Amino acid sequence: QVQLIESGGGLVQAGGSLRLSCAASGRTSSGYFMGWFRQAPGKEREFVAYISWSGGVKDYADSVKGRFIISRDNAQNMVYLQMSGLKPEDTAVYYCAARGGGYSGLGVGSSYDYWGRGTQVTVSS
Repeated sequence: QVQLIESGGGLVQAGGSLRLSCAASGRTSSGYFMGWFRQAPGKEREFVAYISWSGGVKDYADSVKGRFIISRDNAQNMVYLQMSGLKPEDTAVYYCAARGGGYSGLGVGSSYDYWGRGTQVTVSS
């Protein structure tokens, strides 16, 4: 089992920045992909970004490319999402997720095995 705890959410004005953190504990073995997803009120959960174990492979949703950066520190069992140029449409609960396996379906939430409880990000206009 892997436990994930997100932090760093909050209220920010449009154009501002936030850094989300995800602390992993438990069976944190090598090979896990880590992802960030978000869910806005009344909307389905959507993919934001993922990163491979080595950090060498990353991908982002088109809506956040150029504004968000995903990173990880395996020594500290941490994953980060640096968000800049925030827009009101980025308002959502952000979730950290983990999975093993290959590169297939990394943008699909249902392919992830472990989830945190989420952290609220609110961007005011």
